[in-house]
Amino acid sequence: MNKPAVSISLSSYGADLVRRRGQASFIEVLAAAGANRIEWREELLTIEVPEQLSTATQAQGLQSIYSSPTELWLAGQSRPNPELITALQNAEAFGSKWLKVSLGFFTDNNDLQTLGQILAQSPVQLLVENDQTLHGGRIEPFQRFFAAVEQHNLPIKMTFDIGNWQWQDQSAISAARLLGRHVGYVHCKAVARRADGKLVAVPPAATDLHLWEQLLRHMAQGVMRAAEYPLQGDDLVQLTTEHVAALARLGQSRLEPAHV
Repeated sequence: MNKPAVSISLSSYGADLVRRRGQASFIEVLAAAGANRIEWREELLTIEVPEQLSTATQAQGLQSIYSSPTELWLAGQSRPNPELITALQNAEAFGSKWLKVSLGFFTDNNDLQTLGQILAQSPVQLLVENDQTLHGGRIEPFQRFFAAVEQHNLPIKMTFDIGNWQWQDQSAISAARLLGRHVGYVHCKAVARRADGKLVAVPPAATDLHLWEQLLRHMAQGVMRAAEYPLQGDDLVQLTTEHVAALARLGQSRLEPAHV
């Protein structure tokens, strides 16, 4: 039985550490931990050379995802964000098969025909994520967006960030039920509220893993998933190994034969 592909978002190791060490230094960590994919973070890049990272990643048997903070749609503009083309080119330079961006300001007047023409020029698969903003992080705009994507038959999938729905006080279960069939990538993130009222990402407890198991039932079997929560400790390989294994197990129970 093939295990689902597990990725690690490099933001999980903390922005300061990643910028200090460089993203290339985590390639061997992820490979040793049994991850299948690595998620580069554009906002954490320092002096990395894309081609070198691409070569090193492939040498370790890893595939990669390029995460950009680019919003697909800008406020008041019908055409896709001009920065999308650059983000696609960056993803390709990093050897990434996938580009993750945020939805941005989607309206029914957006020009999906032009979006389709842009995507047809790139081998990179576009993944559109629900972020923590009011305009790009709620269920309803994603329902409208993917209805339009289907109408235009565009090769776009969703990055379903489990934790981000909490920033909008929306139900992740409802979101999975309504959007699950569009999901190509899942960002696993548990969320806690600090004493000051601010929401923060935290590693999952048993209750979180149980919830994630329920969410994945609304998505394609074996959907690609990633850790995007703090992975901080003295032995990053051991810690990452534990979390890769936990994420790989999610959704596998429905493949196992029932015991009579």
